[in-house]
Amino acid sequence: MNFLVVGPGAMGCLFASRLKKAGHHVIIVDHKPERADFINKRGILIEGAAGEERVRVPVVTGRAPEKTDVVLICVKANQTREAAEAISSWLDLRAAILTLQNGLGNLELLEEVFGKGRVLGGVTAEGATLLGPGHARHAGQGQTIIGPAGPADGPVAKIVSAFENAGFDTHSADEVENLIWGKLIVNVGINALTAITRLKNGQLPAIEGARTVMKMAVGEAESVAHAKGINLPYPNPFERVLEVCRATAENKASMLQDVLGQRITEIQFINGAVVREGKKIGIPTPVNLTLTSLVSAIQETYDQRITD
Repeated sequence: MNFLVVGPGAMGCLFASRLKKAGHHVIIVDHKPERADFINKRGILIEGAAGEERVRVPVVTGRAPEKTDVVLICVKANQTREAAEAISSWLDLRAAILTLQNGLGNLELLEEVFGKGRVLGGVTAEGATLLGPGHARHAGQGQTIIGPAGPADGPVAKIVSAFENAGFDTHSADEVENLIWGKLIVNVGINALTAITRLKNGQLPAIEGARTVMKMAVGEAESVAHAKGINLPYPNPFERVLEVCRATAENKASMLQDVLGQRITEIQFINGAVVREGKKIGIPTPVNLTLTSLVSAIQETYDQRITD
């Protein structure tokens, strides 16, 4: 298959390199010419438990030169609309658009740009940390689920096959919104707390104060989800968050990576999304509001930090 990966971040590099190694045609789109030139010269370097591997994947800053079957959106949620609009004018009208991004709202934004029938959603538990341009660490393996499933010979089935061929544990499902909320609640419990405390995932449950705030934030998100009629893909949200913390103990959550790199975070699409959805249906979410406000304050004052 022909894949267009939008964004050479940690997840973009991971999926692009694996798919290319598996024999698929892959092109990455980047909005930074200097970074694109660097990756074109050096290739993508992925570190993991099995060692290091460098894979050559072409990077372009404008129109992709060849036909595209699937577009994999791998930018931060706050960049989704800009990235989508940048490729919409020249993208093949038959190409499927797939988002595995964190947070709420990406699916809807992409549908506004490309049309509802072309956009697919899903979640991935693969973990990756960006170490530099085109350089990522595969920090943990996990399941990837894509949907709606559609016919046996449809685009989702073909993407699942391609991902499995590339070494990703991939399945299809119909209730994409339930999956997205399931991942959202895990991110609600982990990301903001890591950004504020600067702890790795596995350290959070062992700190009484962090564990307490985590439980309250997750509880609020669970209440909002249930009120919206969401069927979460696990029976106990807080226990699920603890499981993920243990499974990704050495991982630096994406929001912590953003704070350490002094970048804009996805807080408004994760904890902030819980606050917005809660307001719509009259459910108070004070803990998530507090976490959203604190992370927002951090990212707005990077140049004012006290360092000694």
